[in-house]
Amino acid sequence: MNLQTIRRASERRPLSLMVKSRVRSRVVFVDLIDISEGGCKLRGKPGFAAIGDRVTMKVGGINAPLGTVAWVDGPVAGVAFEGAIHPAVLDFLLEKIGFVQSAPPEDQST
Repeated sequence: MNLQTIRRASERRPLSLMVKSRVRSRVVFVDLIDISEGGCKLRGKPGFAAIGDRVTMKVGGINAPLGTVAWVDGPVAGVAFEGAIHPAVLDFLLEKIGFVQSAPPEDQST
């Protein structure tokens, strides 16, 4: 299995946010690259995580579900949440931290 064959159950929302998390029971600061209802992508120092590691983190003051590292590619790791973040909670979280994706402007030419 490679990274391109992993199916996504929900839309990933891109962002760049430094978060405090725990991997292997130690605190690590990582860049949260994207997030969805079912998981997220993290960037840290090479070797910060290995496949199967348990991950906890707070995003914007909200505890994300417990996760497990599903893949690692150098300094980047994909985390699959054990539970899911409700879409409304994810929208609220992204709005709270200032990463609201605005809709494209409507065409006003008539």
